[in-house]
Amino acid sequence: MRIIGIENTAREYTQAPQALSGSEFLWLSCARSEFEECLPDIQEILTNLDGRPLLDFHIQDLLSTQQPSHYDFTSYYDVIVFRRLTAYNMDDSENENPDACELSFARYISTAPVGFIIFDRILLTVHDDIEHRNQFAAKLLNDNTASTGRLRRTGLHLPISPDELMLRLVDFLIDGYVDLRRHLSHQLDRWQNALLSTEQPQTNWQALFESRNALHQMEDLCEDQSVAIKAWLESIEDEGDDSNTELLEVRARDVIEHIERSRSHVHRLESSLEGAIQLHFSATANRTNHVMRTLTVLTAIFLPLNLLTGLFGMNFADMFLTKYSWGFWLVLVVMLVNTAVLVHYFSRKNYLG
Repeated sequence: MRIIGIENTAREYTQAPQALSGSEFLWLSCARSEFEECLPDIQEILTNLDGRPLLDFHIQDLLSTQQPSHYDFTSYYDVIVFRRLTAYNMDDSENENPDACELSFARYISTAPVGFIIFDRILLTVHDDIEHRNQFAAKLLNDNTASTGRLRRTGLHLPISPDELMLRLVDFLIDGYVDLRRHLSHQLDRWQNALLSTEQPQTNWQALFESRNALHQMEDLCEDQSVAIKAWLESIEDEGDDSNTELLEVRARDVIEHIERSRSHVHRLESSLEGAIQLHFSATANRTNHVMRTLTVLTAIFLPLNLLTGLFGMNFADMFLTKYSWGFWLVLVVMLVNTAVLVHYFSRKNYLG
């Protein structure tokens, strides 16, 4: 478990302080497995510093890996569960399987909940893994080492409340979607090329439909994320109109905008995938029509030849041209001329080739 105190500077504690000075607040963060092991110590810290422990059903929400994104609150703290997108390492999978179009989006996409408990002076976060937590903590502590002059020039500053820290962390989790979006767009290009390619008539339809379902799930995920942050924003707007609340509203709307952009991109991917499927069937139908037209033209060319050979194949004793030695050559010339005329006619009509 990491404990970081933030006031004018950010510093990391080896153990929780007995009291908070001035406007300082704490960020407690741990992995889900660690949260279950350290729950008594965490409850003691929350009781000593903020006066209230966590309720049992909120503890169950934090321990669960199946919770959707949602917002809840009590008289003493707010609860936000935010399901973040995680990406399978596509670069490694493409090296293992060059024909990456056979892989579905579902193999690359997974989600995991991150829990936020927001007290007045404490932010408790529970993560599925600690990699992204450590990245954000390092960024937070590095900002602390910047000179005061640079902070004043650029307008950068440390968060001044647990609510603002929560919004920054959520925004950091959403930024991780950029890499996943690039991979999904690249994979969609592979799907489209495979669907429209005449050299690859076989398509892994099971993987394709799994990908479409995965995109549907991603769109629902983005919608749940947006609803959770909007519900929290409404509760903030009802509390007051001070400058801190106004800053939180601006940051919250920026986070919601990021989520909506992600959702719009997923919707475009869905539309592109559906369009590729429709183009595939249209191209297949067009190739089938072309083959049937060619076969029909060939049938039309050979039909008169079959008629002539069938006519002279009748075993009558007395038939026209059978008495003459040049009769065979005459019929052969007629058949060749007929074939040449029909081929020329259908070629002019673009029925061949």
